Amino acid sequence: MKLRERQWIIGGIFVLITFIYLGRLVQMQLFAHEWKAYAARLTQEAETLEPARGLIRDRNGNILVNNKAGYDIWFTPRKCTAAGGLDTLDLAELIEMTPESLARAFRRAEDYATYRPSRIRKQLTAETYAQISGEIWRFPGIEVRRRSIRTSPLGIASHLVGEFREVDRNDLQSNQGYRLGDYKGKSGLELQWESTLRGKQGTRHHIVDIRNDFREPAQAGRLDTLPIPGDDIQLTLDLELQAYGERIMANKRGAIVAIEPATGEVLAMISAPSYGTDLLTGRDRGANYDSLLNHPSKPLFNRTLRATYRPGSIFKMIQGLIAMNRGVLHPSNRIVCNRDIIGCHGPHTFDNLEEAIVHSCNPYFHEVMKRMIQDGATGSIFSDAHQNLGTWSESVRNFGLGTDLGGHFPALRSGSVPDTADYDRMYGRKRWAYSTIYSISIGEGELLTTPMHMANLAATLANRGHYITPHAVQGSEGIERIESGIDSQHFHS
Repeated sequence: MKLRERQWIIGGIFVLITFIYLGRLVQMQLFAHEWKAYAARLTQEAETLEPARGLIRDRNGNILVNNKAGYDIWFTPRKCTAAGGLDTLDLAELIEMTPESLARAFRRAEDYATYRPSRIRKQLTAETYAQISGEIWRFPGIEVRRRSIRTSPLGIASHLVGEFREVDRNDLQSNQGYRLGDYKGKSGLELQWESTLRGKQGTRHHIVDIRNDFREPAQAGRLDTLPIPGDDIQLTLDLELQAYGERIMANKRGAIVAIEPATGEVLAMISAPSYGTDLLTGRDRGANYDSLLNHPSKPLFNRTLRATYRPGSIFKMIQGLIAMNRGVLHPSNRIVCNRDIIGCHGPHTFDNLEEAIVHSCNPYFHEVMKRMIQDGATGSIFSDAHQNLGTWSESVRNFGLGTDLGGHFPALRSGSVPDTADYDRMYGRKRWAYSTIYSISIGEGELLTTPMHMANLAATLANRGHYITPHAVQGSEGIERIESGIDSQHFHS
């Protein structure tokens, strides 16, 4: 083979190899997305910018829940190694960790990623950070990042406000955009209004080298986005009334709910004993939570919404209204206080409706309900009760008892208004009569209600037969007027 021919062959081979490399390079850069992503991870980092969470204010604009600065300590293993390490004992003392817990935090950071920062200490107060900020530079790989944490300056309405804390596994898997280390509302209004209060995170992009050291803003900052603050919410609560209620309930167990009947606005909502909201923020949150959880008085328990009680004598007003509406009772009707049927108290003997309410006469309302349930229509006391109890139960629910009152308090228990199906399960179909269930005639037995339901009942009576959906946030949707179905004339009897 001639020399010139060999030159053409060798040159052709080089040209072919060159085209192969160029083709592969084009394919990797333009079409192989996994390589593009890998290259981006090597050269570009995105820093999340946290938005300011919306404030919670009372009806007069006073701040109930605010934000304050908190500081997290982060550790990047590669930066520490490149600088020759750090004094772990000195660092542990500075940030108030034991050497053992610091070592565990370092191991977790290394297992996660050597070139990415991992949080090793969270929610230091501004005061603590001020004390240590001048020393942080001595520890390579250690940095401090600012974040907002919630604070309630007055420490009131804690059960209503709820808790704001770090996301858990369920939040991360919820596809709502939460990432490890984010915070969100976990209960109360903080959870219910999370999407309003949360705001939108911003992002700052920058170029880093192979050691993850900052070099310059990516594309001169054109990719960056500013965080959008969350919106404030304004409550219907009156802060002064709430504070007064909490003062008079100090060292007691119980609940107070105050509702404005004309609007359904909750003015005060006190569950006692209570706790300061700030106890469940900051680095001592875990220890404080365990202490509150195990306290014999159960301060974490929201009695206004979760505690159920028998309504007792206040229920007798509902009995009288339903009976008058059905035509089986007139306000002037007198009934003998027969204490052989059911116990009573006081010197009265032969009351009309008004006197029976004043004296809280049990035999009177025992007879009133008996007229509605055991009316003799079927000739069987069992069939009468089976036929009539459902209508009575529905009339009671029209006052809001046994319902969620419109759903503006997700934690609210509906309580219990027993009906035919309930007693069939307890005693068997048509194996019970009024004589089996008469305790509900005076607000006892299987009747259960919450303080919120009782306050709403008082609002219904004040409105002469209707209530407005109770709510605690101004501008809430779904606020309706709910009628009890009782003719208004009976409220003036």
